[in-house]
Amino acid sequence: MTELKDKLILVVDDEPRMVNFMRMNLELEGCRVITAANGREALEHVRNEMPEVVLLDIMMPGMDGFETLRRLRQFSPVPVLVLTAKDEEEDRIRGLELGADDYIGKPFSHRELVSRIRAVLRRHYTPPPATPTVVEIDARLTVDFARREVLIDGERVNLRPTEYRLLYHLVQNAGYVMTHEMLLTRVWGPEYRDETHYLRLYVTYLRQKIEVDPANPKYILTERGVGYRFFDFTKNEG
Repeated sequence: MTELKDKLILVVDDEPRMVNFMRMNLELEGCRVITAANGREALEHVRNEMPEVVLLDIMMPGMDGFETLRRLRQFSPVPVLVLTAKDEEEDRIRGLELGADDYIGKPFSHRELVSRIRAVLRRHYTPPPATPTVVEIDARLTVDFARREVLIDGERVNLRPTEYRLLYHLVQNAGYVMTHEMLLTRVWGPEYRDETHYLRLYVTYLRQKIEVDPANPKYILTERGVGYRFFDFTKNEG
């Protein structure tokens, strides 16, 4: 069972009674709880305090939960559970499309709240298997995650540990744009999330090692002003 003790949870809701309910139940599990009454406060908390889960109400005045989630996903991969009314299927679908990891319908019990949080933490933070399969990107490039090796036409390419971590996160999210902040946080750590020059430098290093023509990359594609995307090799499978 996923341990909740000392996990930092951000509760975003403009209803004081609901905030108090969630705070009380989460603190009973040993969580550390911070709160926000609106979207702007929530975004600031995510940027500055790096919570491990966000519980985000949809119906808030001013910046609603959808807009808050859209902006949050521009810079953070933190797991988000949206809080919706039980019968609002459209809200749940829209939340998932905007990048929520799960949803929970109001009203909910202590047991359901804790169960959903444990589930999303388990999915998000469980490390990859110790011996994952070899990933064949194409006929030229192969990544062996078990051995931490990259092969070009069967020949091993030496990567620095940071280059490998960067490639790992790009490949694992192939076809999806990863923002600068997401990559910096995952590869270097949250304290480096604004140091975009690190990322540009290491993308250059990585391209020089794996691309046929680093000036016209095939694998690591730039999404100008946003981040990077590894080309979706999975579409070629099967």
